[in-house]
Amino acid sequence: MRIMSFTKKWDKLNNQPEFTTFRFQRKDKDWGIGEVVQVYYKSRSPQREKLFEAEIIDKALRKIATAHEQYRPTEEEAIADGFNNLIEMNTYFGVTYGSRIFEEPINKLTLRRVSP
Repeated sequence: MRIMSFTKKWDKLNNQPEFTTFRFQRKDKDWGIGEVVQVYYKSRSPQREKLFEAEIIDKALRKIATAHEQYRPTEEEAIADGFNNLIEMNTYFGVTYGSRIFEEPINKLTLRRVSP
């Protein structure tokens, strides 16, 4: 079972049975619908904490920096992901991932908790 790590304890990780997250496609084996993952807070840190297990129930392709409206995340998706608005989300991804947001698509994953 693979690990999906978060570096921030978003509210969505504390109290939502279903939530979304945006992840770049994996080069080895991309995330797949039906896959069960272990959700961790800071998995590669001394503060490592397993939060729960979750199943990926939906996957949609998005592109952070694109002129094609149909592929861009929406304001509603950004807010559901834990940001205040789409501008904040775009800024976060730009600072965190740099030029990748212009070069690579990103997966919008919907997960459902399967264990507490």
